Amino acid sequence: MSGHSKWSSIKHQKGVTDAKRGQLFTKLTREIIAAAREGGGSPDANFRLRLAIQKARDSNMPMDNIQRAIQKGSGGGEGSNMVELLLGGRGPGGSAILVQALTDNRNRTVQEVRNLFSRSGGNLGDSSGVAWLFEQKGLIAVRPGELNPEDLALQAIDAGAQDVKVEQDIVEIYTLPDKLEAVRKELDRQKVPVENAQLSMLAKTLVPLEEKASLQTLKLLDKLEELDEVQNVTANVDFSDEVLEKYQSGIQV
Repeated sequence: MSGHSKWSSIKHQKGVTDAKRGQLFTKLTREIIAAAREGGGSPDANFRLRLAIQKARDSNMPMDNIQRAIQKGSGGGEGSNMVELLLGGRGPGGSAILVQALTDNRNRTVQEVRNLFSRSGGNLGDSSGVAWLFEQKGLIAVRPGELNPEDLALQAIDAGAQDVKVEQDIVEIYTLPDKLEAVRKELDRQKVPVENAQLSMLAKTLVPLEEKASLQTLKLLDKLEELDEVQNVTANVDFSDEVLEKYQSGIQV
């Protein structure tokens, strides 16, 4: 999962400096509404809602916004017509890309995603064509700060994590889906500075691409994530350090 980890590290770093806070809150609101609509407005009885609320709090979303989103989702009003989409396709160089979206207009969202794939030289197809290449995992991101990353890794494993990757200034902790909350709580109890925790679809294996295709894929992933309706994007590409540094340099220009 190192390719995903390194790409995620860049996203975390980029988010510190130029995240579009309004767009982030829109995505978080959609997830809270969908979770409340699916399992009810009580976080105690709704794991997905608890996770969505915690993710919103990690992103400093105001509690008033969170409460309004819960009310919309559990009240059957605004947001009751949202549908969840799992879209899959092939990106530049044949990479497999999985897109998770929440939208109130399925046709519009599918068309927007399809257009981005086409403009990048890829092709949006049936999600089942690539979905088997991915599996759901719990993903916890930690900025160690003054803490020793290796010690954090041991703490995470002791707390029940499956795997830990240390990339630049981000430690990424992987868990079974049903262990995510328990591992997060144990890390919180130990005062570990968790930055984000979520369920993610991660590639089972990663494939290398030529530099040009890798850079095109990174650009496509960013463009997809800029869509308000898109909640998560992942690819099965093993991005090299050199490609990531070159792309990161391009972002900063």
